[in-house]
Amino acid sequence: MVNSMASGAAMAIARMPYLSARERIRLLGAVGTAPLASLRLGDVERIVGRSLHGAAWDPLSWAAEAERDASYLDGVGGSSFSYYDPGYPAILRETARPPFMLYVRGRLPDQGRPSVAIVGTRFPTGRGLDAAAALGMEAGAAGVWVVSGLARGIDSAAHRGALAVRGATFAVLGRGIDAVYPASNKELASRIVASGGGFASEYPPGTLPSRWTFPERNRILAGLCRSTVVVEAPGGSGALISAAFALEEGRDVYVVASCMGGIRSAGSDSLAADGAVTLSCFGDIIEDWRDGRGRSTLTLRRGARNRRSRRRLARSRRGASRCGHGPSAEQASRST
Repeated sequence: MVNSMASGAAMAIARMPYLSARERIRLLGAVGTAPLASLRLGDVERIVGRSLHGAAWDPLSWAAEAERDASYLDGVGGSSFSYYDPGYPAILRETARPPFMLYVRGRLPDQGRPSVAIVGTRFPTGRGLDAAAALGMEAGAAGVWVVSGLARGIDSAAHRGALAVRGATFAVLGRGIDAVYPASNKELASRIVASGGGFASEYPPGTLPSRWTFPERNRILAGLCRSTVVVEAPGGSGALISAAFALEEGRDVYVVASCMGGIRSAGSDSLAADGAVTLSCFGDIIEDWRDGRGRSTLTLRRGARNRRSRRRLARSRRGASRCGHGPSAEQASRST
């Protein structure tokens, strides 16, 4: 694999602490590969369209940090992709708040194949763990990329399920890619990379996890995928943030039927009540992709809920012949 590196200007802009991702995108689009040292703070203010009064202007320091980032990535065989780079995932450019930069270990999901996000609580029941692992295995066996957050619980089970069938899996981190959080998943992260998958973050190497980095990474996790599956999530679970981001982008959201009504499923039960499609096996998703169905929206009217109910009834009658024997990823990808 040939590693890719974003331009020095892009890497330096990623180190500017007071700009949003959208403002960084705008700034890079205006300056191209020109060094930041050729600009003044007033130039940046005009480009991003707001006052930065009182902000520090230290382009040489940011350029030095960018060089250290590039050196780290080169040393571990990593890559970086800015918003304008050819290797940046096209599906992320479609989102309302795309990340400016992706720092990557391993490889990004294949843009020619569909991806599914499988998410849920860090403290699942045994039923939730089994369901996440089974979905990861079914998706991996179908040639679909399994994307999750490398957290303990549901995330780890989904990654391990895909790996069990030599499927492709990818993780989005809520910290810099120089370390794995939780540390207990370091071995799992290594297996993901060794198997041909990878993990990424929008945060430069060395960035520590915080309360806000994890909710923010969920928009990337959902944005990389055509559909998001919530396996088991109590009220207030971060998995519901991923589902909300998916819905905002017009992506499909599913809830695992076998985990509904449990002690840790209040959040996922609420999603189902609001109209998220209930899922009996991964074949349900591939069938929706093949037929162009399963479009979730932020507000589901009663008529839409009734249609979902009729579909669930029909699925229950077809399930035995479909689950585990659905169309291949090649068939599904033709409708992506």
